[in-house]
Amino acid sequence: MDFNSYQKEALHTDRVPADDGANDTLSLIVPMLGLAGETGQLLSEYKKHLRDSGAHLLFKDRASEELGDLLWYIANVASKFGLSLSEIAVANLAKVKHRWTNERIKPLSFDAELPEGERLPRRFEVDLVDIPGGTHPRVRVLIDSKPFGTELTDNSYDPDGYRFHDVFHFAYAAILGWSPVTRALLRRKRKSQPLLDEVEDGGRAAVIEEGVAALAFDYARRHRFLEGVTALDFQLLRTIKDMTSHLEVRQYTTGEWERAILQGFDVWRALLATRGGRIAVDLDAGRITFLGPFVNYEAAG
Repeated sequence: MDFNSYQKEALHTDRVPADDGANDTLSLIVPMLGLAGETGQLLSEYKKHLRDSGAHLLFKDRASEELGDLLWYIANVASKFGLSLSEIAVANLAKVKHRWTNERIKPLSFDAELPEGERLPRRFEVDLVDIPGGTHPRVRVLIDSKPFGTELTDNSYDPDGYRFHDVFHFAYAAILGWSPVTRALLRRKRKSQPLLDEVEDGGRAAVIEEGVAALAFDYARRHRFLEGVTALDFQLLRTIKDMTSHLEVRQYTTGEWERAILQGFDVWRALLATRGGRIAVDLDAGRITFLGPFVNYEAAG
């Protein structure tokens, strides 16, 4: 039996149907309470299974019965909200797949057809150098030994390493093929496509990306800067997806965003530990890598 057929049949046994009147509240609260009650019953059966082990011979039968009751209440609530149980199931599977798929589904193609000077380089190396002196630690970004952008501080009363946050932008570029901030740093904005340049590479998109980086950093600060963490809170990922829903990066899944954030923080922690260093950004491999502490070869020579 398919979900929609079940939903229609289940409605025939509804003892508190909606009538578009004062009974509407009661017709909804009864199945909602039923969901809570049957969930408790299922947990009770599992408790008996744990307690009695093999002596609880009817566990599967009882669990099946309780799950069936839960399904009836779910179908009833769906009907009263005017929702299709089948559509709910399809949407849920898509959501779960979107959440846990972190392999690159499609090649990066946001700039593949554009001139070389408007494409993000497929691989490049970056030095993030801690600059001594002054009242606050500063970081200088060097690409091919040339400084890019302005020197960054932590912008915080207490040093917390946010001065290395450009590594997050490089992680987004490597794994998602998207980073208005990296495009600006590398001077690879898509000027030949004025609307694309304005919407995707302009100030609003860059501010959104900085907001994503700050949001993820605040979350990480409360979770040991993601050391030993392998999965992020779905609410964080959904907020990031909502923030970027009108941009080209919307095609990537929450799972891929998770991979970009976790890789970025892996490298960020290494940079913080060595007070700077060299990283490799590889768009083809979808990877950002810490290569080691910064070495000033000119000074050494």
